[in-house]
Amino acid sequence: MKYLIMIYSNPATWAHPTFLHQREQLAPDERAAQLEEFRALLTEIAESRELVSSQALGDPAQSRTIRFRDGVPAATDGPFGDAKEQMAGFFLIDCATPERAAEIAARFPDARTGAVEIRPVVDLSEMEL
Repeated sequence: MKYLIMIYSNPATWAHPTFLHQREQLAPDERAAQLEEFRALLTEIAESRELVSSQALGDPAQSRTIRFRDGVPAATDGPFGDAKEQMAGFFLIDCATPERAAEIAARFPDARTGAVEIRPVVDLSEMEL
């Protein structure tokens, strides 16, 4: 089963990897430890072939949101919500169980300073329309 792991963080200090930029006073040894945890996780899920794809996203200030108003599409600058945290990137994984997906997601350092969401991916290629 495929799962999308979405990383959310505060865009006030937008840079990647976001977990290194979310705390004001991250000690150098803690920074190095978190970066090593992240590298080890990526190596593990790449070698196990659970990692399908991953991408970092640009600054939310560069996004545009499209909504229909009175039947006409209207574009506005910025992300959809006025939330403090915005989606920073994603990892598409393919693993055996939702528990394994949650285990992987919990190991992202971003879960300590922002939010990490897991969502099953629905395969529409087999859906009859």
